[in-house]
Amino acid sequence: MEYETILVEKKEEGKIAVITFNRPEVRNAINPKMRMELLRAVNELEEDPEVRAVILTGGTKIFAAGADIAAMVNSTAMEMFGPAALWDVTFKIEESKKPYIAAIAGFCLGGGCELALACDIRIVAESAQMGQPEINIGIIPGGGGTVRLTRLVGMGKACEIVLTGKPIPANEALSIGLVNKVVPEDKLMEEAFSMAKSIIRHSPVAVGLAKYALKNAAEADLKTGKSIERACFSLAFASEDQKEGMRAFLEKRKPVYKGK
Repeated sequence: MEYETILVEKKEEGKIAVITFNRPEVRNAINPKMRMELLRAVNELEEDPEVRAVILTGGTKIFAAGADIAAMVNSTAMEMFGPAALWDVTFKIEESKKPYIAAIAGFCLGGGCELALACDIRIVAESAQMGQPEINIGIIPGGGGTVRLTRLVGMGKACEIVLTGKPIPANEALSIGLVNKVVPEDKLMEEAFSMAKSIIRHSPVAVGLAKYALKNAAEADLKTGKSIERACFSLAFASEDQKEGMRAFLEKRKPVYKGK
């Protein structure tokens, strides 16, 4: 897989993929090329049977400072509504059966924050600043910021973040439930890999079903949520991994999952 605006690597015997934004000269600003490449990378990793978890990062200095304003300033409404919009990328991440972990340092603003919101787990360095500053340039979030942010932190705090355009520091992001963990800068990727490893030791089938249930049942009414969870729970019993996991437990040994 070759890209110009991102780097894609596979670690831990191919089980963990790392997508790194690679436009340092513009603080990893997201342009149409990056959106297209992110969408392609997410699709390709979804079909890769080796990969069991994905880490999304901009490195240890900056995550992504938002959209590339220079590339957007003269855009038309129809161009903004066109293919490979940021919504397409964030939906693919959210709907993936594989867990996505955002490893965030420095600025995580605008479209960068929206990509992080689409991930399942967010780990941030102490230097992180998160926010939706679009209001400062006469627009609003366009990649899920108004939707996912509200569901994560509640209407009041989401309104404050979106309507003022002011970023919030790492510890405040943690206190309002926007992120899962704050760590020193030099421990960011180590912690992200540690989280990924703690997930990939489990059955990929069970992880995928659990993520599906969590994402789809969370916003449903109780009866619909129950139905989604019961269906996913029952489907797990159609897998070889379920038999292996239970037999390993009874035989007091470590399970060997095949993702089948």
